[in-house]
Amino acid sequence: MLLVGLTGGIGAGKSTVARLLEVHGAVVVDADELARRALEPGTPGHEAVVAAFGPSSLTTSGEIDRDWLAERVFGHADARRRLEGIVHPEVARLFAEAVQAHRATDHVVVYVVPLLVEAGLEDAFDVVVAVWAPADVRLGRLTSERGLSEEEVLARMAAQASDEDRTRVADVVLSNAGSPDDLSAQVARLWADLRNRAAGNRHSSDAKE
Repeated sequence: MLLVGLTGGIGAGKSTVARLLEVHGAVVVDADELARRALEPGTPGHEAVVAAFGPSSLTTSGEIDRDWLAERVFGHADARRRLEGIVHPEVARLFAEAVQAHRATDHVVVYVVPLLVEAGLEDAFDVVVAVWAPADVRLGRLTSERGLSEEEVLARMAAQASDEDRTRVADVVLSNAGSPDDLSAQVARLWADLRNRAAGNRHSSDAKE
């Protein structure tokens, strides 16, 4: 198995790259989706969040109110660390379950991790891929496509690692500043490289056995 960490700033195009890699044949696991699953009703994570943040953290249907929770932890280090202490171990467990079946294969497993750099996870991957786009392009995408205000976007950008930090840890940087066709071509070249690396990993493993 070749384990690839895919990251990038908000609005850079991580999801687009992940979808393209999945079409090529990658196994894609999304950290945000695992975080959602970790807090579903009936899970230990759900119970722990309610215990830590109180019943106000729930919607009327009994689910975690993610918007309410985000407001409480954004910009508040202690609250954020409390939440991370609940969510991160559950996400790690779910990720281990998701990739277990691929460990003895030559599959390319792509883990989409928005905060890869912030969490210091770069050494956990065989290859780190960062998606880059200019800040003004990201701002335009997020205000038009997600309905966020300019102030909200800039605050979220400021809370994340810088482009320089992501570039520093990345083995490959994909530019999403151009056309969709240009990005698709970059991903196709990346996929060819990842497949070669995965095959090399499998051969090395077979030789050791």
